[in-house]
Amino acid sequence: MDRSMMLGIALGALGVTAGGAIATYKLVDFGPKYADVLAVTPLKETVKTPREVCQDVVVTHRKPVQDQHRIAGTVIGALAGGLLGNQIGGGSGKKIATVAGAAAGGYAGNKVQENMQRGDTYTTTETKCNTVTDTHEKVVGYDVKYRLGEQVAQVRMDHEPGPRIPVKDGQLVLTEPVAAAAK
Repeated sequence: MDRSMMLGIALGALGVTAGGAIATYKLVDFGPKYADVLAVTPLKETVKTPREVCQDVVVTHRKPVQDQHRIAGTVIGALAGGLLGNQIGGGSGKKIATVAGAAAGGYAGNKVQENMQRGDTYTTTETKCNTVTDTHEKVVGYDVKYRLGEQVAQVRMDHEPGPRIPVKDGQLVLTEPVAAAAK
């Protein structure tokens, strides 16, 4: 074997060994594997949900008035008052007492019918509805303060990270692990 051949084999072996070492070096990550979580602040949003609430209520109605001008009460009162007035007095005083009794009876009959009509009611049960709004807090994300090596920084995440955040190639892995997302 000649010298140049030996030199070629040695250089070739050295090249293969160096290439393997460089490839292995790139596969091995010598940086930190995790960032330590220092603080987690949940970000909340108020959610408003309208809904309809119905309940049955008793409603009092006034019955329709048949005799709006209270003529029946006035006439009956005037007749009764006239009869009573006619029983009092004698001669021309009897006529005055009859007219006065009829006037007073008519007025009294009118007022009695008015009070009766006012109290003439009926009740029904009706369903009354109104809209109410329910509110609740919903977590929409998390502000996470972390330490990676000597650097302290903050990042916004869509899930709670736990005590550590994975690091790959010097970068935070912010996606939620598949097993945790399936819960």
